[in-house]
Amino acid sequence: MALDVPCIVTPRALDCPRTSMGEKAVSTDGIVLLKGTLDMLVLKVLRDDPTHGFGITRRLQELTDEAFQVDEGSMYPALYRMQKRGWIKADWCLTENNRRAKIYKVTTTGRKRLEKETDYWRRVTSAVAKVMEPAARLPNVEI
Repeated sequence: MALDVPCIVTPRALDCPRTSMGEKAVSTDGIVLLKGTLDMLVLKVLRDDPTHGFGITRRLQELTDEAFQVDEGSMYPALYRMQKRGWIKADWCLTENNRRAKIYKVTTTGRKRLEKETDYWRRVTSAVAKVMEPAARLPNVEI
């Protein structure tokens, strides 16, 4: 279910490392953002609060305690791609600074996609946790 997402290049992530599976990923202070994750995160941010591209970037930084810093070269292509797929729509509006900006909103199709991606993400992280923390699942047995 992974979606095609460009490498997110940030001031703290100067190259685009690859995961063990060869997928593009981004390391931001030791955190790797896997391909496909950006769309899900953007949909989640927009579901809660329609906003412009810079607002999405700023909100992702806030929610991740600055761990994810998405640059324009990754954010706007992702927004255009999601708009083309019908997951989001955009309207030109005036910002609080009296500037014109596209305000992005999640569509019904985008909400359904977010539900699917969220379910998938929960299953993947649960499965990975089972591998990484097997002792937590086993009864206390002395050897």
